[in-house]
Amino acid sequence: MLLNHSEHFQPVDLRTRIFRKVSPTTRLPGEPAKWAESGGREPATRRLEAAALASVPIVQLAIDLAGDLRVANAAAESLFNLRPRDLGRPFQDLEVSYRPVELRSLIEQARTDLRPAELHDVEWQRPGVSRPSYYDVSITPLFSGPGNLVGMGISFLDVTRYRVVRDELEHANSELERAYEELQSLNEELKTTNEELQSTNEELETTNEELQSTNEELETMNEELQSTNDELQTINDELRRRTDDLDQTNDFLGAVLRSLGSAVIVLTDDLRVEVWSPGAQDMWGLRADEAEGKSLLTLDIGLPAEVLAPHLRRVLGQDSDGTARLELAAVNRRGKTVDLRIAACPLRTEEGAASGVILVIDHASAPGPLPAPHTAG
Repeated sequence: MLLNHSEHFQPVDLRTRIFRKVSPTTRLPGEPAKWAESGGREPATRRLEAAALASVPIVQLAIDLAGDLRVANAAAESLFNLRPRDLGRPFQDLEVSYRPVELRSLIEQARTDLRPAELHDVEWQRPGVSRPSYYDVSITPLFSGPGNLVGMGISFLDVTRYRVVRDELEHANSELERAYEELQSLNEELKTTNEELQSTNEELETTNEELQSTNEELETMNEELQSTNDELQTINDELRRRTDDLDQTNDFLGAVLRSLGSAVIVLTDDLRVEVWSPGAQDMWGLRADEAEGKSLLTLDIGLPAEVLAPHLRRVLGQDSDGTARLELAAVNRRGKTVDLRIAACPLRTEEGAASGVILVIDHASAPGPLPAPHTAG
């Protein structure tokens, strides 16, 4: 097996048993140029180191001081499509030197400063891949001993998963911040709404108090109206009773006037007809609604007003002592001359003043009239 000749052959793929010849200048990072200089390490240890370097998932490259590619593990060969023939070629001629990022200037900087140079979150949109990949690139000087620089190591660490997680975290933080701002805005709106509701509640309480006061006033007014209504009901009952009494009195008076058979006329103090009895209607042929409210002296009924007027005014005078009686000739409704016997007495108030005249008229051939009343209320 070629594993027993590791000083001359280096494994490329142990699973398929592929090896390549080791040139005198090709060695692993940090590996001494000669076996004797390695401190006497056994070939099995060197084979183990080579197998570990080849199988590590991190992309590892190494270039010598001349700038030629000397080491590329399996992950580097798969990622950058390197072939065994690329080992020993100038690194600047390979695509990996400028894609996904320009490495030549960084390699020169790390070689000059003798300290690692790093790049983070290097984006690489690989052909045929929908989403870009992200890598942390580290360029480290390689020493075989103190102060003995033998080359530069280049490693690519795939941080795509972490970048996705970080982007998702940033997006979640952004959404959380936006939700917090919306919550803050909503909280302010709720505070404003609460203040408005508090103000509305106070206004409603004030309105309720006003309504309560108005209700009490309405209740008081209702009680007053109820009391007034009771009083009006009492007055209405009294008025109805008095109206009934007045109707009965009027009916009685009408019956009396109809029963007398004489013509009875009641005049006001200005000699206007206030009462026109059925007897007067029969005698003169004039209905009550046609006579009442008109002056007796202007009625064309055949009664000589110029003869009657002085007697009526004398009865209304303050020095009148009672009833005036006279007989005179008149013309009835049939146009015949008749002799009339007239009794006129004053209609006095409770104070004794004459407020009108009561006339009782009969035919002279008829029996004497009834004594006329002295006062009327």
